[in-house]
Amino acid sequence: MENDVSINPARRDFLYYATAGAGTVAVGAAIWPLINQMNPSADVLALSSIRVDVSGVEPGTQLTIMLSGKPVFIRHRTEEEINQARSEELSDLPDTSARNPNLVGEDTAADENRVVPGHDAFLVMIGVCTHLGCVPLGNGAGDFGGWFCPCHGSHYDTAGRIRKGPAPENLHIPVMSVSDGLVLTLG
Repeated sequence: MENDVSINPARRDFLYYATAGAGTVAVGAAIWPLINQMNPSADVLALSSIRVDVSGVEPGTQLTIMLSGKPVFIRHRTEEEINQARSEELSDLPDTSARNPNLVGEDTAADENRVVPGHDAFLVMIGVCTHLGCVPLGNGAGDFGGWFCPCHGSHYDTAGRIRKGPAPENLHIPVMSVSDGLVLTLG
């Protein structure tokens, strides 16, 4: 009996393709953990945005939450606080920028440019003093009825605008959207 040593080309091609496919899968399985580790972790993603129902916040009260490790002040202002904020002349302000990333362009620090769109009684600000990063005291503190940073003496009005002291900028407004039922999505 003679051994048949002829090579079947179809079988040879199949073995080449199967080996190449298995190698590709193995390389992908080895590289994927290296690529995936560059994605943000679940705890970082959880802190990057938050939903807050503010429908129960009573006028004249403030809710403080944490967003990305920073305090965020959510104030339901009274009519008196709104009227006080709107009566201020923009030319009297040290910082005339709205500091609101939700607006298109560079808008003025008018009270209307610093509130939750469509809900002028609600003011949402990052509660970090723009001087050295302290957390200001709220609930009518300071000379202008808004917030006061006791560390260095910065005074903010009822719209979170700097009025007196070393802070160079108004309190910043976070990126946000509002849905029906007054649920804010921050971040």
